[in-house]
Amino acid sequence: MNTIWIVMPILILLMFLLGIDINRKAFADIAHNPKAVLLGLTGQIIILPVLAFSIAWILKLPPVYFMGLVLVACCPGGSSSNVFSMIAKGDVALSVTLTALSSVITLFTLPVIMEFVTKAVSDMSGVSIELPVGKLLVQNIVLIFVPLFAGSMFKHYCPEAAVKVSKVLGRMAFPALMILAAVFFLQYKTEIAGNFASLGLSAAMLIVVAMACSSGISRIGKLSASVRRTIVIEVGMQNAAQAIAIASSPFIFNSGEMALPAICYALLMNIILLTYIYVIKRKHQ
Repeated sequence: MNTIWIVMPILILLMFLLGIDINRKAFADIAHNPKAVLLGLTGQIIILPVLAFSIAWILKLPPVYFMGLVLVACCPGGSSSNVFSMIAKGDVALSVTLTALSSVITLFTLPVIMEFVTKAVSDMSGVSIELPVGKLLVQNIVLIFVPLFAGSMFKHYCPEAAVKVSKVLGRMAFPALMILAAVFFLQYKTEIAGNFASLGLSAAMLIVVAMACSSGISRIGKLSASVRRTIVIEVGMQNAAQAIAIASSPFIFNSGEMALPAICYALLMNIILLTYIYVIKRKHQ
């Protein structure tokens, strides 16, 4: 079974939901709190890929997992981060802004970074790997930008219906991502079991170190506690569904194995972020 046909509807659903959640008040943060937006995007667009590349290189991951880990880091923030920010009493408007902006910006940064990584991994491993940049850009536009724009237009022209749809899709988003992870896990259980030490360790390291770095730059920027929590969550939660769609797409890499780091990442990021939120809530009781 080619799981891309499961991945695509879930990814479209998540991006359509994000499009509904976008409003003018969310983007007001760009003008009112540009420092927070800039630091958040720096963590997502620059720091994360550098960390992923460094971790993959230090752990000497096989080429397919090396690229899979960096691919996750190049993806935008996940829509679940908005819910997690709300639970953590963070700045939800900032969370939506960062998720939306990173979704648009990574349409262009992801192909550039992955092309560099593809060449670097090819040189290091001696294995020839090709990245069809044009097809990757087209697929990202179709699966990311189009549903994002459609959701935004739906809310603009049908605001009451959009609120109802948002509530329904909001309940479906997290279970859908977990179903996707479960399907991949079952399909590649042998590969995951045999490589879980390296896959789990690399994914966990990426999440924890990224959270620590984003917390550090937020403190250096003297941001408020609620904004720091939001940036930590945004940088710690990436759109694993998009990474899976790119890795498993027959038009791009056509590799289920390359999607395995994203599967481990999807499972671990929820555990680690929920633990982070639990610790925060205990501190403020």
